[in-house]
Amino acid sequence: MPPEELEEGAKPIGGARVTRRRVLAGTAGLLGLSAVATSVYASGVEPHGLVVTHYKPRPPAWPAGRKLSITVIADLHAGGPDMTLPHIRQIVETANRLKSDLVVLLGDYANTHLFVDKPVPHSVWAAEMARIRARLGTWAILGNHDWWNDLANIRQALADVRIPVLENFAVMLGTKDERFWLAGLGDQLAHPLGHGRFRGVDDLPGTLAQVQTKDPVLLLAHEPDVFPRVPARVALTLCGHTHGGQIRLPLIWPAFVPSKYGARFAYGHVVEEDRHLIVSGGLGTSLIPARLGVPPEIVHIQLGV
Repeated sequence: MPPEELEEGAKPIGGARVTRRRVLAGTAGLLGLSAVATSVYASGVEPHGLVVTHYKPRPPAWPAGRKLSITVIADLHAGGPDMTLPHIRQIVETANRLKSDLVVLLGDYANTHLFVDKPVPHSVWAAEMARIRARLGTWAILGNHDWWNDLANIRQALADVRIPVLENFAVMLGTKDERFWLAGLGDQLAHPLGHGRFRGVDDLPGTLAQVQTKDPVLLLAHEPDVFPRVPARVALTLCGHTHGGQIRLPLIWPAFVPSKYGARFAYGHVVEEDRHLIVSGGLGTSLIPARLGVPPEIVHIQLGV
């Protein structure tokens, strides 16, 4: 509520006359201090944190009782000030403590914004990702920033540490009684055309055409905008890209989510017509090294429990 307007002859408090102007000036000062504190927190505190977010979805297309645990690493954006080597090592150690069956990397591996002050070479972040252990391996896809910045060397870095990149490709994993398909989609924003338009390298029909059995399917896609086209045949779609909005200021943050659907697929577990999507808030930052209201996260998923 707005401060009550006081009479010019109002009784002084603490030796100062209390007027509407003084109240408003004080309020503005507090708001200014709050804005500064929020800015400091968003740039100096939250981006350096780490949380593990757990999901136990029950998609109809995943067989009941077929247990599978998945660690999701999305949007690493390696490079300081917020994603330095010690932070990356913390992520790796935390991921290994989860002891998941499967690890998936959802793209955007290097930091490319203008504020990078401590670059992390591709060979270094890739070697760290290769330290994450899972009995079904670590599998990767590429993101839009990988396509826009140093694509060949990012591909090579992953190849050098033997992390396979799934690009419009599906592979069957697991033993006979727990088999499933892991499908990776090409990036949907690979080639900028100008004026907010892009040409992707994604081929959803061609990717799913490789699924030759009735076993369940997990789909990896960097951007969640593909989800409305994903058929019910896919048990679960895993995406990154949005950073959960990255800076979630009240009322205005959905306008800044990098998706044509706004906040619809911005973050978390989304269920539409019995089709399941999980969007990670990611780990690093894009455009500016700041996060607010969506701390860096590793996603841990348990299916069949």
